[in-house]
Amino acid sequence: LDGAPVTNNFSLHTPLKNSNMGLGLSFVNDRIGPSDENTISVDFAYRIPMSENSTLSLGLKATANLLNVDYTKLNIYDPTDVQFQNNVDNRFSPNFGAGAYWYSDKYYLGLSVPNFLETKHYDDNNSSSLARERMHYYFMGGYVFDIGGDFKFKPAFLSKFVSGAPLQVDLTANFMYNEKFILGAAYRWDAAVSLLAGFQITNKLLIGYSYDMETTKLANYNSGSHEIFLR
Repeated sequence: LDGAPVTNNFSLHTPLKNSNMGLGLSFVNDRIGPSDENTISVDFAYRIPMSENSTLSLGLKATANLLNVDYTKLNIYDPTDVQFQNNVDNRFSPNFGAGAYWYSDKYYLGLSVPNFLETKHYDDNNSSSLARERMHYYFMGGYVFDIGGDFKFKPAFLSKFVSGAPLQVDLTANFMYNEKFILGAAYRWDAAVSLLAGFQITNKLLIGYSYDMETTKLANYNSGSHEIFLR
């Protein structure tokens, strides 16, 4: 769609050898209308063994945000309005987040809030808020059932909540055969349906494909999206 938001995302994470700690780094660029936002985050995790089979991982996130707003990209009703005379250039705001992740070979459960600070971006000339970063809550879980033979069934969910926006819930059901082949489907509440297939090439490498179909009125303007992933 012409003028639609664009997001670029890069992330890297690793456990630290011979320790219960892990580190991560992520970079996100969001371009929405006249704004161009860059977010750089560093993550720290500490894993606590809960039993022979399960682990609790606690995480902290530190974030630096740089916001740019180019008012020349707007259709301004009054060009002499002082509110739109000066662009926003690399306005810095810090943030921090936290999360908990409990997992084993059979199940996982997670809860996180990536940004605790509800940062407000103000115009220099008055106190009206141009943009406000709200707290986002993420809750997820999944379980693996052995259903006989070499087949396994894995249902999972991911829910996202932010004040002022509709609740978003993703439901997924995957079947795995012989620890190699994956076939499944997903449903995003009031938004989309997806089909996916994957192949476990080695113990460390998975390749897959998914096709996403809109269930909203946007289906009148696109034929779905194709996604290839390597993990």
